[in-house]
Amino acid sequence: MTTIGFLHTAETHTRTFQALMRELSPGRADVHVVDESLLAEARERGVDEDVRRRLLARLREVAAAGADLVVCTCSTLSGHAEQLSDEVGVPVLRVDRPMAEAAAAAGRRIAVVATVASTLAPTRELLTSCAAPGTEIVEALCADAWPLFEAGDLDGYARSIADHARTLDADVIVLAQASAAPAQLLLADLGKPVFSSPRIAVERATQLCSNLHM
Repeated sequence: MTTIGFLHTAETHTRTFQALMRELSPGRADVHVVDESLLAEARERGVDEDVRRRLLARLREVAAAGADLVVCTCSTLSGHAEQLSDEVGVPVLRVDRPMAEAAAAAGRRIAVVATVASTLAPTRELLTSCAAPGTEIVEALCADAWPLFEAGDLDGYARSIADHARTLDADVIVLAQASAAPAQLLLADLGKPVFSSPRIAVERATQLCSNLHM
C-alpha cells in the first residue's frame, strides 16, 4: 500500500493529520516532517529563493522517508510546493486545493478567513483559478487570532476565527489555514457553507494514492 507524506509548519498539524489518516485511510502509512521556520521566514520576507530551496529540501526529505505523495499543509507555502512536484520526484498536493475547488462550486461571493496575511494572496489566487467568472472573493484577515495559536490557546484561536466569520457578508466561508479547521465545527449553525482544508485534503490524497499504482 502507498504512503502519504505531510510537510507541516506547525507541530500541532501532525496530530490533526495523523487522526484524519486513521479515520479516512486506515492501514495506510503516513510520514510527517515539521519545519516551523519555513513559515516564519516566508512571513518575514516572502517566498524568496532561499525559502524555496529549503522548501524543496524538506519536500524531498518527506519523499525520502517513503512517501509516494506529499501534502504540504501550509497555505502560505503549499502553492509553491505544488509547483516543485517534478523536482521532488513524487506528486505534491497543496492542502487547500480540494477545499478551494469545493468552495468555488458553492457560491459566488466567497470570504477568505486567514489569521496571517501571507495566506491571503495565495488563497485568493487559487480560488480565482477555480471559480467561475464573476465570483467575488473577499479577504477577511483575522489577525487577532494568530497570537492565540502561537500561545497554544487552540480553543481561543478557534473561537476568535468563528466570531470573525459570523460578521462577514458572503455566500461561502473559506477557512484558509489548516489550523482554522476546528472553527468549522463552531460555525455549524451559520446557515451557509463553511470549508476547511484538512479532511478534504486527506480524502483527495487517499484517492490520488490509490490511483498511483492502478
